[in-house]
Amino acid sequence: MSEATEKVVLITGASSGIGHAAALRLAAAGHRVVLGARRADRLAELAAKIRADGGSAEYRELDVTDLADFRAFVEFARQAHGRVDVVVNNAGVMPLSKLDAGLVAEWDRMIDVNIRGVLHGIAAALPLMREQGYGHFVNVASTGAHEVVPTAAVYCATKYAVRAISEGLRQESGGDVRVTVVSPGVTESELADSITDPEAAAGMVEYRRIALPAAAVAEAIAFAVAQPSEVDVNEVLLRPAATR
Repeated sequence: MSEATEKVVLITGASSGIGHAAALRLAAAGHRVVLGARRADRLAELAAKIRADGGSAEYRELDVTDLADFRAFVEFARQAHGRVDVVVNNAGVMPLSKLDAGLVAEWDRMIDVNIRGVLHGIAAALPLMREQGYGHFVNVASTGAHEVVPTAAVYCATKYAVRAISEGLRQESGGDVRVTVVSPGVTESELADSITDPEAAAGMVEYRRIALPAAAVAEAIAFAVAQPSEVDVNEVLLRPAATR
């Protein structure tokens, strides 16, 4: 397995929130970050900041729901750096609503981004990691992968799925590919902006009154990435200290 301290780290959903914070933190630690998200203009700004601070950053527009696009993203990183050490599957959406609201298109969107996006990341990068003989997936789930609350049934289901997929991958990997699940509680991000249901949106105002800074979740990701190759941090669960 690779003992490199300077790693090539691919980050999805890097245009805001946890992904943005993780890019800054990992680049500051000396890693070469490759940024992916739909909003290329934000990626360009983030990459410019990292480079101005002396770090290494490349970026490519990415739709995680498109397997071919994810494969192209991984190949872009390989062409730039010769290898892929870590994939941070962070992209996610959270349009909460009660089931009787019947917002099926929003359910489908969560399934596509939150579950298929992670599977596409695995499908795109795992063959290369197998060829290399090492690699690391960091899959961002949620405390919603440990509990279910009203309006969040589908969202929680997608995050339970991320945990299950991650554990299956860990068991199948034989130690060559490490797998970490990072499950943050409520975190400062744009996730709640996608909520269209008025009742769910109102409930989130109070729920998000106490939130983790995205930088705190980035620290958890950086901790897992920094461990020596014989150490696999399987799961990190973190919440605000003043939590419900």
